[in-house]
Amino acid sequence: MYTINMLSHADSVKGQGVLSAYIEQVELVKTELADEFICHENRHAICDIMHYHTINPEFYLLQGLARGRCVSVGYVHFLPETLENSLKLPDNIRDVFYKYVIHFYKSMDYLVTVNPYFIGELAKYGVDPGKVTYIPNFVSEEKFYPLPQEEKAALRAKYGVREDAFIVFCAGQLQKRKGFFDYIELARRMPEVTFLWAGSFAFGLISDGHDEIKRILENPPENFKLLGLIDRERMNELYNLTDLMLLPSFEELFPMTILESMNCHTPILLRDLDIYHDILFDFYLRAEDVAGFEQEIRRLCTEPDYYAAARERSAQGHAFYSRENVAKMWRSFYHDILSKRPQKIKRRLAKPLFPTGRVGALSSGDAAQRGRKQ
Repeated sequence: MYTINMLSHADSVKGQGVLSAYIEQVELVKTELADEFICHENRHAICDIMHYHTINPEFYLLQGLARGRCVSVGYVHFLPETLENSLKLPDNIRDVFYKYVIHFYKSMDYLVTVNPYFIGELAKYGVDPGKVTYIPNFVSEEKFYPLPQEEKAALRAKYGVREDAFIVFCAGQLQKRKGFFDYIELARRMPEVTFLWAGSFAFGLISDGHDEIKRILENPPENFKLLGLIDRERMNELYNLTDLMLLPSFEELFPMTILESMNCHTPILLRDLDIYHDILFDFYLRAEDVAGFEQEIRRLCTEPDYYAAARERSAQGHAFYSRENVAKMWRSFYHDILSKRPQKIKRRLAKPLFPTGRVGALSSGDAAQRGRKQ
């Protein structure tokens, strides 16, 4: 049996997809790959594979201590340019942080990205494309699934939405990058449609666009409602409640909200970004701007056949990103990197670096519990 140490502090920022992706992958390894791999979480110990899901400084230090004694894997969830429109940092702090991000990635033996588009982007920073592997996210069918029509009707009563209302839904942090201003403009243009948003200022005052968004929320359109942070266990209700999942983001990798919507067969409308083309194919509707979003929403509202086709696209996307297929990709990846490790690295059970045996983070039970609250 090989050992894997999954390391993540994604729970430090509430309401982000990084934590959802971490929980889903840990569960996948513990169930689908348990015949060959023992999976630990945030153990202050050396394992055959040290898999870093976040770039916290303590993980960088741990990587230095573990170098040459294991195989290190880093998850690429963002690059400096994707952070540019998320955080407002002083120039000197921003420059140092961005250099640290790239240095962390370069320190890894291997990298995994959920979007093949980022392999080329990483190469621009001097990262060898040969050490970067694309493995998509996936979402559990036990947590996200279509509900019967009668339950959907009951949800409308629960959330105070008219039975005949067309509901557009978005889940994400309140940031300029997420397309919040376009979403509000759509609500103003289409007063007959109900617009819901689940999320909050995950990074507080340094969230890009914080002050302007705050002013809008003080006097929003009547047909717009901010739901705030929603427990992850309740998100299945919202995907089933809604008629359309709209994500107007200007920058993304592979949002978990897309996969969660697909699991519920909810139609998806996204901004037409290059990063989606090689991962979402024809599983979604696309538009370039507010006018395009408005046109698509009006068609979905008034053309039943068009809506049914959009719903079928989403269902096909769910079938494509199945649990079994993604599990095979992870099994192959882990075996491949283990086969290439230097001979001097011996197989080991999780061997503590220090008596504590932990990296001051979550046990698997804690992670699962906190994940249900995202």
